Amino acid sequence: MTALNFAPGPHAQRALSAPVRVHLRLTRRGRVFLGAVASMALIGAMAAFAVFGGAAAIATSSGSSSTFTYVTVQSGQSLWSIAQSIDPSGDPRDVIAAIQSLNQLPSSDVQPGQRLALPSEYAR
Repeated sequence: MTALNFAPGPHAQRALSAPVRVHLRLTRRGRVFLGAVASMALIGAMAAFAVFGGAAAIATSSGSSSTFTYVTVQSGQSLWSIAQSIDPSGDPRDVIAAIQSLNQLPSSDVQPGQRLALPSEYAR
């Protein structure tokens, strides 16, 4: 059997010595970039705060006691005919827009038997 003698070289000695400290330098370009990123983040946070509001919604006990007049859609009726019947002197387009807004209708299509709330200004 052959025996090999191994003697650690000078490179092994360096691994045991203290680690070399590297100083990180931030250039002017890097400082400008970091400042721009921080500014954009701050502006984004302020915009979100402005859009979504800073105050939380507070519920009060004095709720709205609105009552609506309801109409049930009959066979052959449309929003146009309902609008003309509840306000004959007004523009049916305005009445239709108010009914759609109040009932959260995506279009002017209505089905027989559908119950619609009428805006209070058009209540009979």
